Amino acid sequence: MRRLTFEEFSADVTHADDVLASEMGTHRLFRFPALKEGNTAEKRDRVRDFLAMNRYRNGYVTIDASDWYYDRRLRQRLTNDAGFDVNRFRQPYLDHFWDRAQFYDNLSRKVLSRSVPHTLLIHWNLLNSLFLADVLDLFRQHGWRVGDAEDAYGDPIFLQAPKTVPAGESLIWALAKETGKFDSMLRYPGEDDVYEKPKLDRLGL
Repeated sequence: MRRLTFEEFSADVTHADDVLASEMGTHRLFRFPALKEGNTAEKRDRVRDFLAMNRYRNGYVTIDASDWYYDRRLRQRLTNDAGFDVNRFRQPYLDHFWDRAQFYDNLSRKVLSRSVPHTLLIHWNLLNSLFLADVLDLFRQHGWRVGDAEDAYGDPIFLQAPKTVPAGESLIWALAKETGKFDSMLRYPGEDDVYEKPKLDRLGL
């Protein structure tokens, strides 16, 4: 994918703001595509300053996951076999999400000495049209409360701005990386198809 210059990026955000402003209300959150904020401190800080000047807060994700890859694999299977049973993806997807949730919540407890109000990386796609309700039920079954963005982003943790380079990933990942104490627990990128491909290959999905 072609990398945007700062000028292209800022113009794109400004255009989207013009189109969507009437629908946005007072909560202006921006989630970086693929959670990538820049591969140098200069790029990271220039974009952060631009967003702040335009009254945006970082729409941080605390629990990163690869629903986009599971969705891609599901759609590939349906392309190759229209009669494929989509429910075969349900349990692997739930297992993946719960595994990632436990990892980032445990990391939060180690880095911050508490479990933060978590925000999940979830995309609007076929996979979630089928199984998002099951994901939310899974969290409830484990005693988690499903809340709204206003409640979650009211926590002061979301005002943090980790100084990591490359910048991005889960907010919890970045805060852990910033300390320099948890490198043995952190992979880069935090989540990607390379981690999930072997699992889905073994399952024939």
